[in-house]
Amino acid sequence: MTDFLDLGVVIRFAINLSAMTVLIYALFYPRYRDKELATAASLFNIFAFGVLSILGSVEFSLAAGFGLFAILALFTLRSEQISKIEITYFFGSVALAVICSIQGTTLPFVTVVVGLVLLGAFVFDHPRILKSVDGIKITLDKIEHDALSDPQKMRTDLSARLGVEVMSYQITALNYITDMAQINVYYRK
Repeated sequence: MTDFLDLGVVIRFAINLSAMTVLIYALFYPRYRDKELATAASLFNIFAFGVLSILGSVEFSLAAGFGLFAILALFTLRSEQISKIEITYFFGSVALAVICSIQGTTLPFVTVVVGLVLLGAFVFDHPRILKSVDGIKITLDKIEHDALSDPQKMRTDLSARLGVEVMSYQITALNYITDMAQINVYYRK
């Protein structure tokens, strides 16, 4: 029964939950407004913390735990492409769970590492460091026949359609049968 009431696990979970909340709801969500990813990253963080805490309390190698984790992550992320920023914050949420759940590290050490991770995310994704670009997912119902061969023409066309300066785009699905394209567009106002 004492394992069930282990105060260290409760404190680690509180540190993890606090750090994940800062990362996802104070840094990521206000900047990118992606509710679906915020929810997924938050829940995945909690699930990963639980699994890793259990694995850390039994005779199970760290490598096996990371292998299991990698399989779970690939399984959940294969269904839809997500942007580099989204995958980075998602990985950050999971990394916080790993940092906080690994037994054998002191709580002050965990707190410092978590603080450094959050500080890094705050600084390197701060809008004043790199000029911010907004993103939107769109579906086009007409594909120009040379859309893939002339990226500049595609950017110009998207800029004209959306009334913004398109910085880049990523075609996530292309269907010439129905003449539709799903595109992630990154732009400045």
